[in-house]
Amino acid sequence: MAAKVGFIGAGNMGFALISGLIEKGVLDAAQIAVYDAGETALARAAAAGCMTCGSAEELAKNSEIVLAAIKPQVAPAVFKQVGPFLSGKLLVSIVAGTDTASIKSYLGNDAVRVLRIMPNTPAMVGEGVFGMNADSDALPDEKQLVESWLKNLGITVWIGENLFPVITSLPGGGPAFVAMFVEAMADGGVLGGLRRDDAIRIAAQTVLGSAKLMLEKGIHPAVLKDMVCSPAGTTIEGVAALEEGAFRSTVMSAVEAAMIKAENM
Repeated sequence: MAAKVGFIGAGNMGFALISGLIEKGVLDAAQIAVYDAGETALARAAAAGCMTCGSAEELAKNSEIVLAAIKPQVAPAVFKQVGPFLSGKLLVSIVAGTDTASIKSYLGNDAVRVLRIMPNTPAMVGEGVFGMNADSDALPDEKQLVESWLKNLGITVWIGENLFPVITSLPGGGPAFVAMFVEAMADGGVLGGLRRDDAIRIAAQTVLGSAKLMLEKGIHPAVLKDMVCSPAGTTIEGVAALEEGAFRSTVMSAVEAAMIKAENM
């Protein structure tokens, strides 16, 4: 029986997508086929109720849509293996640093449509960001279908492929930057006398709540900052300390550094 979608790769991100689609009721586990070179990953997919395949070629033959969630270093060989079996089908790729032109050259099959997307790790809890290639040759209904799946796991943003390094940098690397900020705020709380676990919970919830305020209420970040900063108050003192430490410039430089690295992968 053909699967609605076949996943080549069921590591952390691949399985996050698989489990999210199942938990949200977007797809039944029986509609998903999985191949992974790792026995543990394959067993985990089987335990979730997915069909499993013995090879990437078998999966490509028996899936309507194939999603590649594999490491960049193995992508050329895997795409070469499955290319002959994907004629007239859609390949969705979340392979980092591998553009559509490269994917098509590895596939060696002009009859394969390719939709490149870039997720980030918060997709694992249904709060992801998915950059989607607006320049894809996927059919309109295929784009709409894949987007409808991913909207259950976060937000989707259609961008030109030239902007994928920015997506790799901002939402892709952003969780690491945010984690460092949360850790630093928690350190400040510990400095003030809080227990470490309480400080981390408070800092993380503060970031979560602030993000929800901006997204759900449409509050601009600058407006939210001004809402919290009373004249001659405690918060504006903290803001002044961040500005003295070139906080905003440093964060911008971090995003830029990651973007440059992504461009050169």
